[in-house]
Amino acid sequence: MSYQHVVVMAKGGPEVLQIVTESILPEPGPGEVRVKVLAAGTGFTDTAIRRGNYPDVKNPHPFTPGYDFAGEVDKLGIGVSGLSIGQRVADMPVIGGYSQYCLRPAESLIPVPADLDPAEVACLPLAYMTAYQMLTRLRRFAPGECILIQGASGAVGTALLDLGRHFGLRMLGTCSPGKFDLVAGYGATPLDYHRGDIVARVRELTGDGVDGVFDAIGGHRQWADAMACLRSGGWLVAYGAQNIARNDDSLPAVLWGFAKLFLWWNWASGAGRRATFYNISSRRKKKPDEYREDMAHLLGLLADGAIHPLVAARRPLADARAVHEDIDAGRISGKVVLLPWPAQP
Repeated sequence: MSYQHVVVMAKGGPEVLQIVTESILPEPGPGEVRVKVLAAGTGFTDTAIRRGNYPDVKNPHPFTPGYDFAGEVDKLGIGVSGLSIGQRVADMPVIGGYSQYCLRPAESLIPVPADLDPAEVACLPLAYMTAYQMLTRLRRFAPGECILIQGASGAVGTALLDLGRHFGLRMLGTCSPGKFDLVAGYGATPLDYHRGDIVARVRELTGDGVDGVFDAIGGHRQWADAMACLRSGGWLVAYGAQNIARNDDSLPAVLWGFAKLFLWWNWASGAGRRATFYNISSRRKKKPDEYREDMAHLLGLLADGAIHPLVAARRPLADARAVHEDIDAGRISGKVVLLPWPAQP
């Protein structure tokens, strides 16, 4: 039986993505599961991996991208127990999701209720987990506290807005003017990141600053402004460096800038503010039980209708290149999901 998957042929732009047809299905080894992918998430991280600017991925080319997915168990390897054929699951493989089938360690798969929409489930393992853990695991933000979300219309940004609304937070979100209505729809105050002094506008709106800033853009100037937006006791959580992924800055320069910022604000400034960095893949490796617990909680919120992932579009696997073009151009709000299988009539 044949199957299709997307491959990254070399470092570069969306043109390096190709659809490849394999003539034989992959066979699970001991402790592995073959998963039929029903929905593969896409996002900015995938484009960073495609460019070769993501530190956690150093695979030789070609390889299949795809950070997270929802699917169903198709075949069990020797020694696998606790899972059954046809059972719905989700995972965050970092690479491998843009495919009709993939192999995964059985222990990494998260059971998913069968009645949930796979496209919405595919929004949880990366974007919603990142947002949830930043709001609850690093520092638990309480109802009524105020946060600033840098890049509020993206996949993690909208997850922060959705969860922030659920947790009763006051929210400010930077975005382009064309996305003001989207951000305001979550009960947040939109701020145009192209106009004026963000620090001054945050202070004008809040008086003494915000309790938390969540930033995926990176760069010393960006982080310094974010720290200036914080009130005493506030936290800057940097969870990405899009400036590196876009080749706007080098990894050593950004790491050095963050190190200086971290040391100054956490130890030397005496301002009562903190800076920290969140990396979902390294945290999952260190605390796999915590990841499973939090995914179960997010799945419960989804089942109860308490959260509503913003699925920007559902597109076929063959559209992966066009989706990456849209991501690179900043045209997407929320998360586009690839559906590897033709819709049933």
